[in-house]
Amino acid sequence: MTTTVPAAPRTTPRSAAVGSMIGTTIEWYDFYLYATATALVFKPLFFPNVSSTAGTLAAFGTYAVGFGARPLGAVISGHLGDRVGRKAVLVGALLLMGIATTAIGVLPTYAQAGILAPALLVVLRLLQGLAVGAEWGGAALLSVEHATPGRRGLFGSFTQLGSSAGMLLATGVFYLVRTISGDAAFLSWAWRVPFLLSFVLVVVGLVIRLRLTDAPVFERLKASGETARLPVVEVLRTQPRNVVLTTGLRLSQIALFVLLTTYSLTYLQNTFGKDSSVGLVAVMVASAIGLVSTPLWGHLSDRFGRRPPYLFGSLAGIVALVLFFLAADSGSAVAVVLAIVFGVNVVHDAMYGPQAAWFGELFDTRVRYSGASLGYQIGAVLSGGFAPLIAAALLVAGDGRPWLIVAYFAGLAVLTFVSAWFARETNSEGLA
Repeated sequence: MTTTVPAAPRTTPRSAAVGSMIGTTIEWYDFYLYATATALVFKPLFFPNVSSTAGTLAAFGTYAVGFGARPLGAVISGHLGDRVGRKAVLVGALLLMGIATTAIGVLPTYAQAGILAPALLVVLRLLQGLAVGAEWGGAALLSVEHATPGRRGLFGSFTQLGSSAGMLLATGVFYLVRTISGDAAFLSWAWRVPFLLSFVLVVVGLVIRLRLTDAPVFERLKASGETARLPVVEVLRTQPRNVVLTTGLRLSQIALFVLLTTYSLTYLQNTFGKDSSVGLVAVMVASAIGLVSTPLWGHLSDRFGRRPPYLFGSLAGIVALVLFFLAADSGSAVAVVLAIVFGVNVVHDAMYGPQAAWFGELFDTRVRYSGASLGYQIGAVLSGGFAPLIAAALLVAGDGRPWLIVAYFAGLAVLTFVSAWFARETNSEGLA
């Protein structure tokens, strides 16, 4: 008598979308914790013996390091994800991110370990970058490949929700810990608490992620033995145009988000003071609204196409950035909140909502993980990773006026607009 082991239950489109969102939320919580700490904590604790401007540049430099590691994470995960499977890579990415983030919470500061402290900070940021480089492509494809035709924009946007949810969680925890502990205790020890909480969140994420399965479209490919031997090489050889276009589609989207949610925290200190929480509050409000606006834009892209929201968002981003700087310099907290909400939820999310579906649909199943990840992460490096660093330098070059920053962003916006114009419209296509 033989015993039949029941097959694992198939992952439904809804469970794939929710599972991707929860896992990505935890990944982005960890990544955005670093971004928030860069603006509020790392300069005095890890770069205390330099001028204020140099300390800001050094802190944002370590922030950029994480973006620099993301293409390497995309290459490694793309190879494994297109050959072994999406789920296996996602589990590894979540573990790596959790270990790196928790370790930041126990790092010695410069006062305790000297130059070793910022050196270790850079190493752990590199590990975070590798993890995020691996995360997005797999999570996006898990949602998009499981989704029913005509709803890939909506279901793919659930992966994007992880960004808003992660940002809301990260800024909310930072704000709560800072408020409860007070500024002195926060700078002394309490800043570590949000990083240490990552361990608990990662355990929850692993329990959920381990229950998911790869989509039938990939499993059929794998069963047939037709997976690409070197998927990264193949996608660069056969579909270089789509890699370039997806890179361009990322440029103004990620730059706008980083400038409004990370660099803004530093810029607002010039007007509202170092102890002000107006920036954190504005980012939390925008992140909460993003839980609705992101899937709304994804749904609209299912009805009207991926390209129209992107064309709008790329050019409207210039207006949004101008409005933010005018609001910040006005000294009105309400104006700042409204400007950030407009820039993030109306403008940025118009591009971010349809992004997972559009990037996934542009590539074949054999190389989809590699192609989508490469475009996504290379664009993040060229734009998002260096945006705060470039903005800080341009502010100095502009004698404290932000208009050089706007000009720099306008150049990125034009590149994204051109990329959206030339990218293939895919919302009515099937997955090849």
